[in-house]
Amino acid sequence: MIGAAKLQAPTYEEVEHDSSATGQAALVVALAALAAGIGALGAVGGSIGFLLLNAVAALLGWLIWAAIIWAIGTKLLPEAQTEADIGQLLRTLGFAATPGLLRVFGIIPILGPIVWLVASVWMLATTVIAVRQALDYNSTLRAVGVCVAGWLVQLLIMALIGGLAGPTGPAGM
Repeated sequence: MIGAAKLQAPTYEEVEHDSSATGQAALVVALAALAAGIGALGAVGGSIGFLLLNAVAALLGWLIWAAIIWAIGTKLLPEAQTEADIGQLLRTLGFAATPGLLRVFGIIPILGPIVWLVASVWMLATTVIAVRQALDYNSTLRAVGVCVAGWLVQLLIMALIGGLAGPTGPAGM
Protein backbone atom coordinates (compact mmCIF):
# COMPACT_ATOMS: atom_id res chain seq x y z
CA MET A 1 0.00 0.00 0.00
CA ILE A 2 2.85 2.37 0.74
CA GLY A 3 4.41 1.81 -2.68
CA ALA A 4 1.03 2.38 -4.33
CA ALA A 5 0.52 5.62 -2.39
CA LYS A 6 4.02 6.74 -3.40
CA LEU A 7 3.05 6.27 -7.07
CA GLN A 8 5.76 3.62 -7.50
CA ALA A 9 5.20 1.89 -10.83
CA PRO A 10 6.99 -1.32 -9.70
CA THR A 11 4.43 -1.74 -6.91
CA TYR A 12 1.60 -1.60 -9.43
CA GLU A 13 3.44 -4.07 -11.68
CA GLU A 14 3.83 -6.43 -8.73
CA VAL A 15 0.14 -6.41 -7.76
CA GLU A 16 -0.90 -6.55 -11.42
CA HIS A 17 0.84 -9.91 -11.80
CA ASP A 18 0.02 -11.34 -8.35
CA SER A 19 -3.41 -12.95 -8.70
CA SER A 20 -3.41 -13.72 -4.98
CA ALA A 21 -3.51 -9.94 -4.28
CA THR A 22 -7.11 -9.49 -5.47
CA GLY A 23 -8.49 -10.04 -1.97
CA GLN A 24 -5.97 -7.55 -0.58
CA ALA A 25 -7.04 -5.02 -3.21
CA ALA A 26 -10.69 -5.52 -2.21
CA LEU A 27 -9.70 -4.98 1.42
CA VAL A 28 -8.00 -1.69 0.52
CA VAL A 29 -11.16 -0.54 -1.31
CA ALA A 30 -13.37 -1.55 1.63
CA LEU A 31 -11.10 0.16 4.18
CA ALA A 32 -10.94 3.32 2.08
CA ALA A 33 -14.75 3.29 1.83
CA LEU A 34 -15.11 2.84 5.59
CA ALA A 35 -12.61 5.65 6.16
CA ALA A 36 -14.61 7.89 3.82
CA GLY A 37 -17.81 6.93 5.61
CA ILE A 38 -16.33 7.75 9.01
CA GLY A 39 -14.95 11.00 7.63
CA ALA A 40 -18.38 11.95 6.30
CA LEU A 41 -20.22 11.17 9.53
CA GLY A 42 -19.77 14.70 10.82
CA ALA A 43 -21.22 16.22 7.66
CA VAL A 44 -24.05 13.81 6.89
CA GLY A 45 -24.67 12.02 10.14
CA GLY A 46 -24.92 8.30 9.87
CA SER A 47 -24.75 4.94 11.48
CA ILE A 48 -23.10 1.55 11.20
CA GLY A 49 -25.60 0.79 8.44
CA PHE A 50 -24.42 3.88 6.56
CA LEU A 51 -20.80 2.74 6.86
CA LEU A 52 -21.57 -0.78 5.67
CA LEU A 53 -23.69 0.46 2.76
CA ASN A 54 -20.86 2.81 1.79
CA ALA A 55 -18.39 -0.10 1.80
CA VAL A 56 -20.66 -2.31 -0.31
CA ALA A 57 -21.25 0.55 -2.77
CA ALA A 58 -17.50 1.15 -3.01
CA LEU A 59 -16.82 -2.51 -3.76
CA LEU A 60 -19.52 -2.55 -6.42
CA GLY A 61 -18.19 0.70 -7.88
CA TRP A 62 -14.68 -0.78 -7.94
CA LEU A 63 -15.91 -3.78 -9.95
CA ILE A 64 -17.79 -1.57 -12.41
CA TRP A 65 -14.89 0.89 -12.70
CA ALA A 66 -12.43 -1.93 -13.47
CA ALA A 67 -14.74 -3.34 -16.16
CA ILE A 68 -15.21 0.07 -17.78
CA ILE A 69 -11.49 0.85 -17.73
CA TRP A 70 -10.70 -2.61 -19.10
CA ALA A 71 -13.16 -2.20 -22.00
CA ILE A 72 -11.99 1.29 -22.92
CA GLY A 73 -8.31 0.61 -22.34
CA THR A 74 -8.05 -2.73 -24.15
CA LYS A 75 -10.74 -2.41 -26.82
CA LEU A 76 -11.06 1.28 -27.70
CA LEU A 77 -7.70 2.86 -26.81
CA PRO A 78 -5.05 0.13 -26.62
CA GLU A 79 -1.39 0.62 -27.41
CA ALA A 80 0.38 -2.07 -29.45
CA GLN A 81 1.64 -3.87 -26.31
CA THR A 82 -1.58 -3.55 -24.28
CA GLU A 83 -2.61 -6.83 -22.75
CA ALA A 84 -4.67 -6.95 -19.59
CA ASP A 85 -7.52 -8.75 -17.93
CA ILE A 86 -10.06 -7.40 -15.48
CA GLY A 87 -8.28 -9.07 -12.56
CA GLN A 88 -5.16 -7.02 -13.23
CA LEU A 89 -7.22 -3.83 -13.24
CA LEU A 90 -9.07 -4.86 -10.08
CA ARG A 91 -5.78 -5.31 -8.27
CA THR A 92 -4.08 -2.14 -9.46
CA LEU A 93 -7.19 0.02 -9.03
CA GLY A 94 -7.81 -1.49 -5.61
CA PHE A 95 -4.37 -0.50 -4.39
CA ALA A 96 -4.82 2.92 -6.01
CA ALA A 97 -7.53 3.54 -3.40
CA THR A 98 -4.87 3.64 -0.66
CA PRO A 99 -4.87 7.45 -0.25
CA GLY A 100 -8.60 7.18 0.44
CA LEU A 101 -7.70 5.93 3.92
CA LEU A 102 -6.87 9.53 4.79
CA ARG A 103 -10.53 10.46 4.33
CA VAL A 104 -11.14 9.21 7.86
CA PHE A 105 -9.76 12.62 8.91
CA GLY A 106 -12.69 14.26 7.13
CA ILE A 107 -14.49 14.08 10.45
CA ILE A 108 -12.20 16.83 11.84
CA PRO A 109 -13.93 20.21 11.61
CA ILE A 110 -12.28 22.74 9.27
CA LEU A 111 -9.42 20.36 8.38
CA GLY A 112 -11.77 17.69 7.00
CA PRO A 113 -12.58 19.27 3.62
CA ILE A 114 -8.89 19.98 2.97
CA VAL A 115 -7.93 16.39 3.75
CA TRP A 116 -10.80 15.17 1.54
CA LEU A 117 -9.56 17.28 -1.39
CA VAL A 118 -5.92 16.19 -0.97
CA ALA A 119 -6.93 12.51 -0.74
CA SER A 120 -9.14 12.85 -3.83
CA VAL A 121 -6.39 14.43 -5.96
CA TRP A 122 -3.90 11.87 -4.68
CA MET A 123 -6.31 9.03 -5.58
CA LEU A 124 -6.67 10.48 -9.07
CA ALA A 125 -2.89 10.32 -9.49
CA THR A 126 -2.67 6.75 -8.15
CA THR A 127 -5.51 5.70 -10.45
CA VAL A 128 -3.72 7.06 -13.52
CA ILE A 129 -0.54 5.19 -12.57
CA ALA A 130 -2.54 2.01 -11.86
CA VAL A 131 -4.21 2.20 -15.27
CA ARG A 132 -0.95 2.97 -17.06
CA GLN A 133 0.75 -0.03 -15.50
CA ALA A 134 -2.14 -2.50 -15.79
CA LEU A 135 -2.70 -1.66 -19.46
CA ASP A 136 1.04 -1.64 -20.21
CA TYR A 137 0.88 1.88 -21.61
CA ASN A 138 3.99 3.85 -22.43
CA SER A 139 1.94 7.03 -22.34
CA THR A 140 0.68 8.52 -19.09
CA LEU A 141 -1.45 10.86 -21.19
CA ARG A 142 -3.26 7.86 -22.71
CA ALA A 143 -3.91 6.55 -19.19
CA VAL A 144 -5.37 9.94 -18.26
CA GLY A 145 -7.58 9.78 -21.36
CA VAL A 146 -8.82 6.31 -20.46
CA CYS A 147 -9.57 7.45 -16.89
CA VAL A 148 -11.50 10.50 -18.13
CA ALA A 149 -13.43 8.44 -20.70
CA GLY A 150 -14.17 5.81 -18.05
CA TRP A 151 -15.33 8.46 -15.60
CA LEU A 152 -17.72 9.89 -18.22
CA VAL A 153 -19.12 6.42 -18.96
CA GLN A 154 -19.54 5.78 -15.25
CA LEU A 155 -21.38 9.11 -14.84
CA LEU A 156 -23.70 8.13 -17.68
CA ILE A 157 -24.39 4.75 -16.08
CA MET A 158 -25.08 6.38 -12.71
CA ALA A 159 -27.41 8.90 -14.35
CA LEU A 160 -29.31 6.08 -16.05
CA ILE A 161 -29.56 4.14 -12.80
CA GLY A 162 -30.69 7.28 -11.01
CA GLY A 163 -33.28 7.95 -13.70
CA LEU A 164 -34.66 4.43 -13.44
CA ALA A 165 -34.81 4.59 -9.67
CA GLY A 166 -36.11 8.17 -9.49
CA PRO A 167 -39.68 9.34 -9.05
CA THR A 168 -40.36 9.38 -12.80
CA GLY A 169 -38.84 5.97 -13.49
CA PRO A 170 -40.36 2.51 -13.04
CA ALA A 171 -39.40 2.37 -9.35
CA GLY A 172 -41.36 5.55 -8.68
CA MET A 173 -44.57 4.46 -10.43
